[in-house]
Amino acid sequence: MGKYETAKLRNLGIVGQGDAGKTSLTEAILYNTGMTDRLGRVDDGTSTMDFEPEEIKRQITISSSLNHCEWGDCSLHIVDTPGYTNFLHDTRNCMRILGGSVLVVSAVDGVKAQTLKIWEWANEFEVPRIVFVNKMDRDRADFLKAVDDVQKSLDTRAIAIAMPVGSGEDFKGIIDLIDMKARFFKFDGKGTYDETEIPAEYLEEAQRLRFSMVEAAAEADDELMEKYLETESLDRDELLRGLREGTLTRVFTPVLCGSATANIGVRNLLNAIVNCLPSPIDKGIQYGTNPKNGDADQRRPDPKEPFSAMVFKTISDPYAGKLTLFRIYSGTLKSDSTVYNPNKDTTERIGQIFELEGKKQHALTEAEAGDIVAVAKLKETATGDTLCDTAKPIVFESPLALKPVISFALAAKSKGDEDKIMSSLHRIMEEDPTYNVQRDEETKEMILSGMGQVHVEVAVEKLKRKFGVEVLLKEPKVPYRETFKKTVKQHYRHKKQSGGRGQFADVHIEIAPLPRGAGYQFIDKVVGGVIPRQFIPAVDKGIQESIKHGILAGYPVQDFSVALYDGSHHSVDSSEMAFKIAGSMAFKKGMEEAGPVLLEPVMHMEITVPDDCVGDVIGDMNSRRGKVLGVEPQGGSQNIAVQVPMAEVLKYAPELRSMTSDRGLFTMEFSHYEEVPAHLTAKILAEHKSAAAE
Repeated sequence: MGKYETAKLRNLGIVGQGDAGKTSLTEAILYNTGMTDRLGRVDDGTSTMDFEPEEIKRQITISSSLNHCEWGDCSLHIVDTPGYTNFLHDTRNCMRILGGSVLVVSAVDGVKAQTLKIWEWANEFEVPRIVFVNKMDRDRADFLKAVDDVQKSLDTRAIAIAMPVGSGEDFKGIIDLIDMKARFFKFDGKGTYDETEIPAEYLEEAQRLRFSMVEAAAEADDELMEKYLETESLDRDELLRGLREGTLTRVFTPVLCGSATANIGVRNLLNAIVNCLPSPIDKGIQYGTNPKNGDADQRRPDPKEPFSAMVFKTISDPYAGKLTLFRIYSGTLKSDSTVYNPNKDTTERIGQIFELEGKKQHALTEAEAGDIVAVAKLKETATGDTLCDTAKPIVFESPLALKPVISFALAAKSKGDEDKIMSSLHRIMEEDPTYNVQRDEETKEMILSGMGQVHVEVAVEKLKRKFGVEVLLKEPKVPYRETFKKTVKQHYRHKKQSGGRGQFADVHIEIAPLPRGAGYQFIDKVVGGVIPRQFIPAVDKGIQESIKHGILAGYPVQDFSVALYDGSHHSVDSSEMAFKIAGSMAFKKGMEEAGPVLLEPVMHMEITVPDDCVGDVIGDMNSRRGKVLGVEPQGGSQNIAVQVPMAEVLKYAPELRSMTSDRGLFTMEFSHYEEVPAHLTAKILAEHKSAAAE
């Protein structure tokens, strides 16, 4: 591909809900622009963009992939992004570096919860967008209903710049509302068509939609508005100017239509991408911070500015090594050069620069502002880091990582693989920072957390394929806690004499419950020197060792205080060890009398679902002992805030997907501990006893 000036670049993401046809549309774009010589298909595994074995197996996009092409006088960098809930975090990272986006909406399904989340991120990162209503050749396809759904659910002014000729089995082609021509396609997969005048039965609707389009274009520009009020018309160039201005300022969203798999309407979309979506120059200045003094700084999208870039993705391969993907915001990068990573305060050696073409790589000698490229084998750099000129450092703000919503315990199939599992998982986490792996010191389990059950299953499959490690997934143990309900006093005298120097320590303590979340507090109330000052920390230490294992089921104890208020010592036989033992034994005796109870972790959840699912979700939460805190409208959906015990939602992700037909999303984070109801405590303790016996 030839060299293009920054003004002729378009960095765009193909975004939207799962199964809307994003990858099929990307394949059609690559075919129409001559980047591929055949139309790749997801269903038969011939897609250029979905090439990972896990993607081919499931026929969904799991990881964003890149390609590029030329259309007209512009160069397009294309990022095909995931749309299923489990993998939307990757889409969010990509959204940070995009110039514009094409939102793919199914003409059959309309807008889902995933679309709302993606639209919200596009607003957050100020990404202009156009909408492509796909699958017009499917049963129940309804273009006007989809446009209305976009307008109402996404709170945008949706302006049709094309409309379909028929739908479903009767879908024949599209009407270009800019040129007011009908294009009847031959359904040969090559995108060929015959252009005619608009048939009489579609003319009135086409004129109505064109009037709305011209009016919207005029309103986007003061000069155009002035002319439109005088003449009630705009010429073609003026119309395109107004459409571009309205799209870039996000005053409205242009809407097109077609069928990606039938290759209908794709060239019309390519024209809209070039005409309406921004170049890096249109996106303007990128703001950041000087890492040396914390002052605000900025970079213009100019090849002559100091080099700066944002890393938005990492690909880790056990054979090829690590591939780092980044968008260049300013300056020029050449092969065999050195850059600075201010996030890690280190320099990195740049070897060969690559432009990605799906799983293939095309070598470049240099890249400039606006380009999206990759380099191999950077040692310290991770997703979200900034790369820049050593002499002119800057740090760009990166998106916060989304929090995992589901966890599984991992067990190695082969003994001795535990260390290999951890090291391999850390390699996978380089690619996807939303995975979290840790060893639970309390339960001794290896815990892998992710964005959903499929997300975790994909990690397990990659462990086997890439690193030769097989694991079993189990439901993790709930990290219960213990506490007390009564205030009690306890005394313990530790006395041991066996010839020579003995051991002596005498302590009086008071155990008292504290509010939830208070943890453990030690209070020194000793007066008169009955216990020397140097021995008092030993009493505290003895108690702290004992609170690791409570009396009910051995869970850690929390939310209480221990006051040391009296005692005695021996001038010869007392020691730190003696007082540590005395403190520990006094506390253990006191636990039995202080009314021990079991605590369970409670999670705070935000669940976004369509209006028709709210009742089912709230009813389901009530059955899980959840407390609904409120319901608020969010676009065309409802956001339900709820607090619910962790034990009730360990596998909530697939259950919500089933309940809402995959139209629901949720986030979950730890909130606090609450006492377990008495009728459940006995059951939990019995299960714990049974597991311990095994």
